[in-house]
Amino acid sequence: MTEALAGIVSWYMANINYGTIALLMTVESSFIPFPSEIVVPPAAWKAAQGELNVVLVVLSATAGALCGAFINYYLARFLGRPVLYRLADTRLAHMLLIKRQSLEKAEAFFTRYGKTSTLVGRLVPAVRQLISIPAGLSRMNLATFLAYTALGAGLWNIVLAVLGYSLYSQKKLLAEYYHILSIASVCLGVCFAGFLLYQNVLRKK
Repeated sequence: MTEALAGIVSWYMANINYGTIALLMTVESSFIPFPSEIVVPPAAWKAAQGELNVVLVVLSATAGALCGAFINYYLARFLGRPVLYRLADTRLAHMLLIKRQSLEKAEAFFTRYGKTSTLVGRLVPAVRQLISIPAGLSRMNLATFLAYTALGAGLWNIVLAVLGYSLYSQKKLLAEYYHILSIASVCLGVCFAGFLLYQNVLRKK
């Protein structure tokens, strides 16, 4: 798993474009854990270099986030609560960082904040991936769901894009250490996969 994630990160770094941004943000926003911090800031850096358009970077990332959220919404709506909670108790779900407690937390968040939770929840790391599930379970109006999700995801992507774009002001220093930073990006992906493995496999032995 760690090798696979490291390979994905390396491939993305070598093939950053609007399509790959949208693809990985779809993954990040669905039930497969993948950090958006690895996707948007490097693309914004490319935009600062003139290779991409930063507005299109944000739009591509937001479109991908919408697609991933749409997947979760309809899976929840189609499968229903009993099936989802049974799936959440499986080992595969645990490896994807989905547990019964996670679903309960997302549902509690949705109950507390109502429809706006699909906006606010996109800005909360522990809730961002799963907030679409209670929206689907409650059969929230699709147009409202997409509007709130787009706004929340857009705000989060703007924050990440500003971070990546602003780093270009330090381009001389970063260029000097580009090789190290590239390795660090891959290591970050490997560490993330290692954390998933430890949390769901090794710790239980």
